Amino acid sequence: MDKVIRIDKWLWAARFFKTRPLATAAVSGGKVHLGGQRVKPGRTLKVGDSLQIQRAGFEYDVEVLALTDKRGPATAAAQLYAETEVSMQAREKLREIQKLAALATPQTEGRPNKKQRRHIIRFKQDN
Repeated sequence: MDKVIRIDKWLWAARFFKTRPLATAAVSGGKVHLGGQRVKPGRTLKVGDSLQIQRAGFEYDVEVLALTDKRGPATAAAQLYAETEVSMQAREKLREIQKLAALATPQTEGRPNKKQRRHIIRFKQDN
């Protein structure tokens, strides 16, 4: 019989989420899809399943290569799945857009001091 494991345990073991409760909440919240369908945390995975995982604004399309319920080092976790080339390119493109957006936003020096606040108040009263 093939080995099966809960999807939330596998996501935690594959280091997509830092804790099991975070993985369970993500699956329950619709952030994880199995074969394009929303699933529950207790759903079992098999080798060869296709997952779509949304995490921190990024989307991962991965294929399950191995199953384990033990959380190991990151190098071992990377052997549990294979991410699609399209997914990697989309994440890289989004990362570049975020970097450019961060450069485009003006950087402030913090809260205004008392003199600057007085100028702001005068400016608002005049307009």
